Amino acid sequence: MKQIETFLQYIRYELNYSVHTVLSYRKDLLQFADYVGRGGEDDDLSDLGLPEIRGWVYDLGKNRHLAVSSVRRKVQSLRAFYRYLLKRGLVEANPVEDLPLAKQPRRLPVFLREKSLDEVLDAPLDADSFTEVRDRLVVMMFYETGIRRAELVGIKNSDINTKNRELKVHGKRNKDRIVPFCDELGELIERYRTLREAYEPVEDDVFFLTDKGAPIYTGKVYGIVRDALSPVTQGKRSPHTLRHSFASAMLNHGAGINSVKELLGHESLSATQIYTHITYSELKNNYQHAHPRALKKGG
Repeated sequence: MKQIETFLQYIRYELNYSVHTVLSYRKDLLQFADYVGRGGEDDDLSDLGLPEIRGWVYDLGKNRHLAVSSVRRKVQSLRAFYRYLLKRGLVEANPVEDLPLAKQPRRLPVFLREKSLDEVLDAPLDADSFTEVRDRLVVMMFYETGIRRAELVGIKNSDINTKNRELKVHGKRNKDRIVPFCDELGELIERYRTLREAYEPVEDDVFFLTDKGAPIYTGKVYGIVRDALSPVTQGKRSPHTLRHSFASAMLNHGAGINSVKELLGHESLSATQIYTHITYSELKNNYQHAHPRALKKGG
């Protein structure tokens, strides 16, 4: 559909949205167009209003049984689309702008305690094994820098400065940030670089490689993290678990929330504030298990 495709080109090339985000928007918008019977190449969505949109939202929740989070994401896609049409003068108002949505239950991010991660990162390591060193480095980099999985996959060898202990991270919407790291991580990076020299990478500057010298991929990274965390938890074991653990550890040890925001690459402080709930929960738990009055029955 031309109208939708033009919008997708706008967010991809003018707003620098990622390919993954653009594909998600495309899926949501085509689903809406199909629901209202406007899926043709030259069909127009600009004359639709709140009744059709409400009907779609109702269908998503009641008939398709989508979670509140999924419905909210799809509505956000539609809201951005109509905001684009408004900007182009194709509609007089954004019919999605004031659409009320069910509140999404707020869940605390899953994280691991420092002791558990110390077990993982202090376990014996064969320093001559490319696979073992790489896998340990993947886990350590997530936990000690807080980067996202896609950011780790995209790291170039030239992005890492072990002399200054700095990592250049290419984040969402093509925004770069510099993240510092500690000596321990720097030493493991140099060890990995030495072992990496035995390979002829398909792409010279790609940092993380598979056992065959190809660029590492997201599924492989997920598997590395899952296997590494299995001895210490049977709960969620993902790169994002390590990102959450990084943020929690930083705040628990006195880092300012604005600093953590910058390190994580968050657009706004509200995205970072969820971690203050984690640190409070941890503080409360420590109180309940440590204070002599709290330990007394009914205390």
